Amino acid sequence: MTKRTLGTYDHEADAAYFPIAPGIRKGQAVRQDVHEIEGAGEIVLDFDKKGRLLGVEVLGARSLLKPGTLARAKRIG
Repeated sequence: MTKRTLGTYDHEADAAYFPIAPGIRKGQAVRQDVHEIEGAGEIVLDFDKKGRLLGVEVLGARSLLKPGTLARAKRIG
């Protein structure tokens, strides 16, 4: 049984991205809501023009996510 990939993780940037909607296209996210987690990083919510949640970016992923979550993400950096 293969493990299911949850999203992507860039080790160099310490950033993870988890798509909520399938097939997000460039430019589709028109609004980002940024939520700072004091001393740890940021959570960025991507929304389309209709206000639907497209994905979640986690900056400071090693501090904010469990190691198992990062292990299931596809490495991109």
